[in-house]
Amino acid sequence: MERRSFVRSAGLAGILAAGAAPAVVNAQAQLRWRMASSFPKSLDTIYGAADVFAKKVGELSGGKFQISVHAAGELMPAFGVVDGVQNGTIEACHTVPYYFFGKDETFALGAAVPFGLNSRQMTAWMLEGNGLKLMREFYANYNMINFLGGNTGAQMAGWYRKEVKSVADIKGLKFRIGGFAGKVVERMGGVPQNIPGGEIYQSLEKGTIDAAEWIGPYDDQKLGFNKVAPFYAYPAWWEGGPQIDFFINQKAYGALSAEYKAIVEAASAYAHVDMQAKYDAKNPQALKQLVANGTKLFRLPKDVMELAFKESQALYSELSGKNPHWKKVYEDFATFRRDQNLWFRFAEAGFDDFMQAQKL
Repeated sequence: MERRSFVRSAGLAGILAAGAAPAVVNAQAQLRWRMASSFPKSLDTIYGAADVFAKKVGELSGGKFQISVHAAGELMPAFGVVDGVQNGTIEACHTVPYYFFGKDETFALGAAVPFGLNSRQMTAWMLEGNGLKLMREFYANYNMINFLGGNTGAQMAGWYRKEVKSVADIKGLKFRIGGFAGKVVERMGGVPQNIPGGEIYQSLEKGTIDAAEWIGPYDDQKLGFNKVAPFYAYPAWWEGGPQIDFFINQKAYGALSAEYKAIVEAASAYAHVDMQAKYDAKNPQALKQLVANGTKLFRLPKDVMELAFKESQALYSELSGKNPHWKKVYEDFATFRRDQNLWFRFAEAGFDDFMQAQKL
């Protein structure tokens, strides 16, 4: 029987019974995407989440949906990936939304803002609050849809040539700090620098900058910051739980079958959890090694924290008065944060305070 006639007359049940369906489906379902990362390949944690996502998409699709991942600079610069997705040059990217606050400050709310949410709270706002809905409405203006792509957990506050002992030490400090938080550092008298992760070491080594923050002990040790700056600060008031995202071109996503859309969602959820699990597992040992090799830990002074908080709140108020996108998202974000802080103050903080005081 001629194949075309067979397909018309047999119907779906007959095709499945005859074993012909897989060949038909496979012929139509092969798909290959390119994903640009904002991170260097050397960072198996944050860059690695894109590899984890791509591998899971391949596995769940039986190898039919393949995504190639490209490190920063391979297809486009680290901070050019959103433009690439927006204009359809690539189908997807993996990046931190706050890198693109220059387009609109609202991008930062999709990742982390000073004195914002911790990682669990951020995931809760996205998945059980209005976060994902509101951010997707905003990202639609850039022809993109976002999926959760990882979280580093609370970060360290960076590497310094000299210890910060008061607000006076922030004045004139040339500080590499990611994205939106630089606005607050600037209000405090510092000089923020937005430099991709792969270029920080050289800038710190050459003295182009006085200090730099990246993520935490595991990544920072890999990048060698302890070799060029001896003082390591905590906590990063600007990143209590920064979310990384997968941005996908709307047209490319819209063209996916329902099955492939479900696979993208499942793979992103897997990669999201996997990233923080890696950081939580790897950071403690890395911190021990850094301290053993001479790194000097210090806590940011109270006056620095208080000024940072004051300037952050003032900035948010100003933005709400002039940026309607920011106002809409931030009001919901702030309400969610207030309730989360009330809850975490009792159960989480109470348990953590006791456990961290024990000699285990």
